[in-house]
Amino acid sequence: MGKMTVPIISGLFLLLTGAMLIFVMTSPAQASCGSVTCFVVIGSQQQVSPKGLLTMNAFYNYTPQGTLLNGTTGIIPAVDLDNRQLILDHHREIRTISQLYTLDLNYGLTDRFGIEVAIPYKRIKHQHIDGLGENINSNGGAGVLTHFSDNGIGDIFVNAKYNMLPTLRSMIVTGFGVYLPTGDHDQKTAGAAGDAETMEPTAQIGRGQVGLQGSIYQTYELIPHRLNQFASASYRHTFRNNFGYQFGDQYDVNLGFNLVTVPWFVLTSQFNYRYMVHDSFSGSLARSADPSAPGEPISIDDNITNRPVPTTGSTFLSYTPGFLVNLAERTQMYFFCQIPVARDFNGNLAQGTSYVFGLTQYFQTPTVF
Repeated sequence: MGKMTVPIISGLFLLLTGAMLIFVMTSPAQASCGSVTCFVVIGSQQQVSPKGLLTMNAFYNYTPQGTLLNGTTGIIPAVDLDNRQLILDHHREIRTISQLYTLDLNYGLTDRFGIEVAIPYKRIKHQHIDGLGENINSNGGAGVLTHFSDNGIGDIFVNAKYNMLPTLRSMIVTGFGVYLPTGDHDQKTAGAAGDAETMEPTAQIGRGQVGLQGSIYQTYELIPHRLNQFASASYRHTFRNNFGYQFGDQYDVNLGFNLVTVPWFVLTSQFNYRYMVHDSFSGSLARSADPSAPGEPISIDDNITNRPVPTTGSTFLSYTPGFLVNLAERTQMYFFCQIPVARDFNGNLAQGTSYVFGLTQYFQTPTVF
């Protein structure tokens, strides 16, 4: 494609981005319990843009979760935020579908220092059996099939990045970012006046507290303009929110290669590893009643103290093939399929095969400095 096609492609890109945002903001609400999203390395998102260059990524992330692992019952505790109580064996998880639409902006303040702003829009849909052991509607303690959902702007990420090793064949980029608590974190369940309850933290769009993330990204051209290697690692910490809930620390490690087959088509392969520590909750402890003798949850410890949430946290390793297509001089499309290789979700819903589709557009702007 020649340079004359760039304005047309750019216009189509902006139209698609606008349509994407309008679509998610007018679609039915959706949310989840214990949801995760797939994670891949997108080079244009990780790198520092040259001075005055705005790099815009708009991508869609689809992640299903289910009782996919042998021996998984899906029975997990309930986190009762309103009564500050952790109730063991209260839900039986069935399925979660997480969809994430992200607008990611990278701007080069200098050739080595840049700022990234990522704005996520979440749509999460969840299904479980609620109230195990409780005699709801005289059902004998079998629980009630429950569907619930939510959607909205999530926690916005602002990241400062510095290119430590800018050479023709390599770069090393370090980053330090902040997750702002912009996502809704106190959404109530539907119910009659006075009966609505605050949804569990893992069902909320936002985490309700500031998070910090440190990262490093490295790439090197093994064969100039033909084959390059990349690696990245990050650590995320979220502080305890006002409900007494703290999401566990997250560690990500990624390694992959890009192969340029022809100038406009690139094959990519990467391995992605994620380790998430148990969440913790400051509350009392109870357990659901035996379904053979249904009733109210049985108290175990009335003291309000910090407790790990046993079915949170996970270990996940995946292989992710994909491709990138250069549509024009400043426009790129990409697609990834994240395939689980090894995973442990502590009895909770496990992440299945996930997908990422996106577009990258570059804009040269007047320099600030």
